[in-house]
Amino acid sequence: MSENIEKKWQKKWADAKLFESNPDEREKLFLTVAFPYPSGAMHIGHGRTYTVPDVYARFKRMEGYNVLFPMAWHVTGAPVIGIADRIKRKDPWTLDLYERVHGVPKETLPELEDPEFIVKYFSTEYHEVMEEMGYSIDWRREFRTIDPTYKKFIEWQITTLYEKGLVAKGEHPVKYCPNCDNPVGDHDLLEGEGVGVNELTLLKFPIGDKILVTATLRPETIVGATNIWLNPDVEYVLANANGENWVITKEAHYNLLNQIKDLEIISEINPNDLIGKMATNPFTGDELPIFPASFVSASYGSGVVFSEPADAPADYIALQDLKNNDELIAKYDLSGIIENLSGIIENVEPIPVCTLKGYGEIPAADIIERLGITDQNDEKLHEATNELYKQQHSKGRIIESIPDFGGMKVRFAREELKEKLINDNMATIMYDFAERPVVCRCGNNCVVKIMDDQWFMKYGNEEWTEKTLEVLEGETIIPHEIKNNFEYYLNWLDDWACSRKVGLGTRLPWDNQWLIEPLTDSTIYMSYYSIAKYLRDMNPDDLNRAFFDKVLLDKDSGDITVPAEKVKEIQDEFNYWYPLDWRLSAKDLVGNHLSFLMFHHSAIYPKDKWPKGTVVFGMGLLEGNKMSSSKGNVSSKIILNGFC
Repeated sequence: MSENIEKKWQKKWADAKLFESNPDEREKLFLTVAFPYPSGAMHIGHGRTYTVPDVYARFKRMEGYNVLFPMAWHVTGAPVIGIADRIKRKDPWTLDLYERVHGVPKETLPELEDPEFIVKYFSTEYHEVMEEMGYSIDWRREFRTIDPTYKKFIEWQITTLYEKGLVAKGEHPVKYCPNCDNPVGDHDLLEGEGVGVNELTLLKFPIGDKILVTATLRPETIVGATNIWLNPDVEYVLANANGENWVITKEAHYNLLNQIKDLEIISEINPNDLIGKMATNPFTGDELPIFPASFVSASYGSGVVFSEPADAPADYIALQDLKNNDELIAKYDLSGIIENLSGIIENVEPIPVCTLKGYGEIPAADIIERLGITDQNDEKLHEATNELYKQQHSKGRIIESIPDFGGMKVRFAREELKEKLINDNMATIMYDFAERPVVCRCGNNCVVKIMDDQWFMKYGNEEWTEKTLEVLEGETIIPHEIKNNFEYYLNWLDDWACSRKVGLGTRLPWDNQWLIEPLTDSTIYMSYYSIAKYLRDMNPDDLNRAFFDKVLLDKDSGDITVPAEKVKEIQDEFNYWYPLDWRLSAKDLVGNHLSFLMFHHSAIYPKDKWPKGTVVFGMGLLEGNKMSSSKGNVSSKIILNGFC
């Protein structure tokens, strides 16, 4: 009965064309919500996301506004390539996911080997579900981001930015999937969305003909190094790095392969053979013992850590564990060296490096005591490290007794000492994820790769950043406290890899081997919405730069091939709806898509076309994690009917 009532009114709405929004004398309201990536069935998170703007759109119509609420499908990028590949390989988990959870008939599964079929299949299903939900969408403006007419719009957008000097080729670390042989963005990931890339200093501690290569965020603390940590429970290798024999973990080698050319494994190496021996501090010349520690990660950095227990909570508590825990010592009863190792451990004491107001001579000891941390496996250790490192970075100073750097602020000493260490071949640079895991949608672990022929958006350009901050200042942000987050990200963003070799999408007009990546082609698509009802049936060849320059920027040109009266009609429609009144998206897009939206508007459009407001949602969670169709969390057929 209720289904019949729904169908009755949905048909009346459609017949009356109630949601087909055209310019008129009323005050307009143009709102958009993040268009979905249809790689699987919808889930309840989608239901929440698209119901909120629909409720607001209906309310504003009741108040007398002329409301435009459009929808489209974001299908650019590599995710569906990975899905199609897994289906082609007959991966059992993927086949079960798409048949049982996403509801694809068994006989249709082979067609999902074509990535374009995947996006057409599921975008059609999304459309049907949204209609069943009764959303008040103007479907005349629907498009997919691989439509030929949309590609012409993206070519115009990227070329406009390129000619302003905001797109450039250069060398930069990027998230990378070795399996896909492609840089990846957050939209390409199964896990690791929002994870940043850290620059680490690799310090070289000689030990005979080998070098223990330690990765650190804080090279200035090398003057307080007391020992080296290795984890006896992980795999280490000896690798040739430009003639040097580096000791690193096997997992570190996998990551560094994409940053250091010809990093060849010579042999595996047993860390137990090194524990108890002495390495040399390259900066001070001091002999440092090598100790075992379980907190050392095999996958982060090099898997080798130098210990500075005065200012590093993990180093301090690990040292105390070794001194005070006979069972832990016994665990590493290594070929008769325990007695010697125990004696060495007893003699190691923290060496102060930094002073910080509110802390004593050994800041790490103070924060360990304050947080009640009991051992190196305590979950609060991460919190202690973050808190102390942040405070020392912003307020700390090097102690006066340290030559050349005494009294200097920590953040300045760090850069000066790092430069000296690199120039003297005592160190080099590597990049790693701030957190792990970072997993591509193809299922492969990602690495950080140095790309030297990649195209980048120059988000680090100071003039562009300043202009974009003006966009933010003119917007209403809901909730208001998120405005500080935006300000942080706009100032923090640096060069962004805007091109890919693999995936669906639009090719760079001036360098056809590259495709424009998904976040870069989804920054000002709300402009396209405003005129999409005209463009969808036009010849893509007519949608040249001159056409978009006239319609969107009112620049005249003799190269327009579309009749003048049609151009004026399209331009009038754009000017009626633009600027965008409200943009609604989830909080995980603040640091990328929503910030990019502001950057691109500031560069391309005059001030009167800049967006007016942004609403940031929280996210629906399942067992504490963000829901995702690609992970098979839930199915629209199961959940959305109940949501109605």
